[in-house]
Amino acid sequence: MPKRALAASLSTLTVIALCCAPLARAETINVAVAASLQYVFDDLAAAFNKESGDKAVASLGASGKLATQIRNGAPFGVFLSADVETPQALFDAGLSTDAPRIYGYGSLVLWTTAELDLKNWQAALENPAVQHIAVANPKTAPYGREAMRLLTGLKLDAKLAPKLVYGESIQQVNQYVVSRAAEVGFTAKSVVVSPEVHGVGRWVELPRHLYQPIAQGAVLMKNASPAAARFYAFLYKPAARAIWQQYGYQLPEEH
Repeated sequence: MPKRALAASLSTLTVIALCCAPLARAETINVAVAASLQYVFDDLAAAFNKESGDKAVASLGASGKLATQIRNGAPFGVFLSADVETPQALFDAGLSTDAPRIYGYGSLVLWTTAELDLKNWQAALENPAVQHIAVANPKTAPYGREAMRLLTGLKLDAKLAPKLVYGESIQQVNQYVVSRAAEVGFTAKSVVVSPEVHGVGRWVELPRHLYQPIAQGAVLMKNASPAAARFYAFLYKPAARAIWQQYGYQLPEEH
């Protein structure tokens, strides 16, 4: 066969081989996500999908309940908690590859969709017109725990106890506030500044000295897929850091 014909034949075979080569398949990553991250996670997942083609899917819940699911064998590749203590316990139990890495610090806010003035938020809590105050379960939800710490520090916990309505997670607290089943609720700043909720009702950011810093961390689970490892790494890249800031989180070096 002449050299020119041989070269053309080899080129054709190369094109055919490339066309027939299997394309890299996009993977789906199951991620355990604290309910306070409901909206920011959507943007993180979209940015990660654009970068990698892989799809991160959230299972939302209170951090403590998600940790229980992980201990019981739930197949999550990554766990995004609303604190660091919960994922640290998983690491101590040998369920994650490393100790939790902080992705940001969250802020506690008081939110209402009722006709209620929050300028003097302490007075608003004691207002007789406020009969229900939504709080996430302090036993399993870090934002609920810090809300109760704030009330206890102000010596309002006993006085307001008859008004407190506990949600399983921040997600349920948000539902109580939006439906006005509760006149006010303690939630995460990342919720009220999200595009989905922005402009709904009124909110006030609560003084940080009244509760402990809400350091929030993530862990990569043992036996996680390479795609899960890529998503975990993505959470700390510049693109993700910009999203964290957009949703009101302080980055570790800013705290």
